Amino acid sequence: MLINWLGALPGAAAQGMIWGIMAIGVYITYKILDIADLTVDGSICTGGAVCAVLVASGVNVWVAMLAAFIAGMLAGLVTGILHTLMGIPAILAGILSQLILWSVNLKIMGQPNIALPARNYELILAQMNINQSLLMLIVMIAVFIPLLYCFFGTEVGASLRATGNNLNMSRAQGINTDITKTLGLVLSNGIVALSGALLAQYQGFADINMGRGAIVIGLAAVIIGEAVTSRLSFNLGLRMLGVIIGGVIYYFVYQTVIFLGLDADLLKMLSAIVVAIFLAVPYWKKNYFTKAKGVKVCSK
Repeated sequence: MLINWLGALPGAAAQGMIWGIMAIGVYITYKILDIADLTVDGSICTGGAVCAVLVASGVNVWVAMLAAFIAGMLAGLVTGILHTLMGIPAILAGILSQLILWSVNLKIMGQPNIALPARNYELILAQMNINQSLLMLIVMIAVFIPLLYCFFGTEVGASLRATGNNLNMSRAQGINTDITKTLGLVLSNGIVALSGALLAQYQGFADINMGRGAIVIGLAAVIIGEAVTSRLSFNLGLRMLGVIIGGVIYYFVYQTVIFLGLDADLLKMLSAIVVAIFLAVPYWKKNYFTKAKGVKVCSK
């Protein structure tokens, strides 16, 4: 059993990296912009659907991935317009976009799922060649995170970070916060859709339900990543790398739980419980542990 578990870890690492890339998109909205965006459950499927349809039609896989990224950006743009121009709360705007994308994804694929076997197409990721997939993912992450780090160091990136940090102060400084919010949602969902394109290649198919529960996995990776890099929180690049590591750790735990014989039907519930506990830790620390030590806590 131990040998089987160890043999499954490379595959878990590959899936963890793919979902870790998705979690970086969640990190941008949830941590940097301070917006709870539920569009990701739909946009990850959009990326997978666009990539699968184009590759199946003979389009180069890199071009298909670029198209998936752009499709995800458009999905984020819809959420941004609903939120900023129509005044709909961000969480409701994400839900509406998610519902819209369900129909859009079905239209893109023309059926509930599309097979994408690695034997028939030239893909950059495949379960049948995990070592190559791991190498490709490591190279992509090594390029991807520095690019994002450089972007957030620019004036536009700094404006986006300032918007999430203090909305009123950003407006007072002349930042158009509606534009920065929309830009953040566009970038976030583009990254999520790109991970969907990678996931479709790795698992060998795109399915209309492939994004269900994605936000929970993304939050789990973000929270675990924060715990890993808690002492390096001053560096944005390291925090994003921590999110990738969080995704890998999540799938290691996921794989371990499966080998221990837990009912697979309970795995999503377990994920939700883990996320809820980690989200509650700062509140417990502030309101219970700090008070227990006799420290006065000022409530808002």
